[in-house]
Amino acid sequence: MIEFNRDNWINGLWKQNPGLVQLLGLCPILAVSTTMVNAVSLGVATILVMALANLGVAILRNFIPYEIRIPVFILVIASLVTVVDLLFNAYLHGLYLVLGIFIPLIVTNCIVLARIEAFAAKNNPVASTFDGIAQGIGLLWVLAVLGAVREFLGSGTLFGGIDLIIPEASAIKLLGDDYPGFLIAILPPGAFFALGCLIAAFNWLNLRKHEHKPAPATPVSTDATTAEA
Repeated sequence: MIEFNRDNWINGLWKQNPGLVQLLGLCPILAVSTTMVNAVSLGVATILVMALANLGVAILRNFIPYEIRIPVFILVIASLVTVVDLLFNAYLHGLYLVLGIFIPLIVTNCIVLARIEAFAAKNNPVASTFDGIAQGIGLLWVLAVLGAVREFLGSGTLFGGIDLIIPEASAIKLLGDDYPGFLIAILPPGAFFALGCLIAAFNWLNLRKHEHKPAPATPVSTDATTAEA
């Protein structure tokens, strides 16, 4: 059993980011990130499911037989996704219709099942809940950046569809009414290009960080010191 600490947060948000490093859950990442609002909404739903699923499995882990653990994990995830799906339908019906099948598909999202198997099934409930939140936030910021870039290039706006969540709010027009739009940015090929550029930028930042990291000090040879004396 391990405790959840600062390194676990860094792994979830950056070093082992589920969207940029592990490349899990690419189907919803590419399909839903046409606007920032859609992307963030799915990210929030995924965080809820991951945190609660990790908590539930961590509590029950000592009572789940090893041979049937995967079906039980999926049953727990499916129950929580059903609750989240019904909540979206009841309180955010317009957004529920836009996200469509991708809320129920959280059940099959590899990120959720992978974290349960790798972490929640072996650790205490508190650490497992924080792990689900950290990994979920890692996915959320990738979705948010991808959605913002695609919406900006495709429509010249930000927060399009915010009225589905806040009825009085409206999208921010950044490029004026005469902007013709860049259609490919909001089509599936644009999603692949945008994600590829985001991964390239992520790797470039990591390389720069390693280049500027000071080299470890060379240990002084005891034999050489003794010989000089």
